[in-house]
Amino acid sequence: MKSLRFLLPVVLLVLANSANPQSPQAPQRPPDGGTREVLISILIPSLPNAPFTATVNTESIRQFADGTTIALKNHRAIARDTAGRIFQERRMLVPDDGKHDSPVTQIEISDPVSHALYICVPRELVCQVEVFSPPEPAIPPAGSATERKGSALVSQENLGKRSISDLEAVGARQTTVIDAGAIGNDRPLLSKWEFWYSPKLGVNLISKRQDPRFGTQNFEVTDISLGEPDPKLFELPSGSKLIDLRKAPELPASESQPRN
Repeated sequence: MKSLRFLLPVVLLVLANSANPQSPQAPQRPPDGGTREVLISILIPSLPNAPFTATVNTESIRQFADGTTIALKNHRAIARDTAGRIFQERRMLVPDDGKHDSPVTQIEISDPVSHALYICVPRELVCQVEVFSPPEPAIPPAGSATERKGSALVSQENLGKRSISDLEAVGARQTTVIDAGAIGNDRPLLSKWEFWYSPKLGVNLISKRQDPRFGTQNFEVTDISLGEPDPKLFELPSGSKLIDLRKAPELPASESQPRN
């Protein structure tokens, strides 16, 4: 039984550094503490002959011990052409209050034919290209089952079928209980993941995660348009500098010579 995997890249980077205000006479010192977190979005496989364009709506909700809730959202464009090339925007998660812009932080173009992944930062007009190995399309597990995976007990429940945006979707709910002491937890940790998978597109149209470590994460694919997307989506931003990470770094002549 395989479970659908999440991957890729960087949907959100939260950098929370604490720094004490200091007077001009105070000695300078680096800040301590802080966290860096990455919110992983849905997996879009490089399926050929299944072109579409759509919007991924992301919601992250975290509630703290004092009752404070932080809710962030974004909406980003995605597309896949007949050859299996994938276009994705990456946008900042921001409060959904109409007062904050959600700028594009990255544009990613995955090409399974040339095995190239382009990651572009439009604001800086820089793109880097690296080797792209298409992941295997995930197949949703059938039926209900319970199994132990290391220090976790994983149960899956089949939710049947439903229509989402005129596409058939297969649903499942996965419950994971991590044993006490497995990751420093003093009691068992319970998390839940519900998803609705489209066999036609090979993606989760709805995915909901509830985990006490990370809060609630909701993903929904909307505005789905079947058919070939605009070819311009797969062009690098005009004027961008290309950094090719597939090339081996050149060594200085003194270091490239064999030594006795």
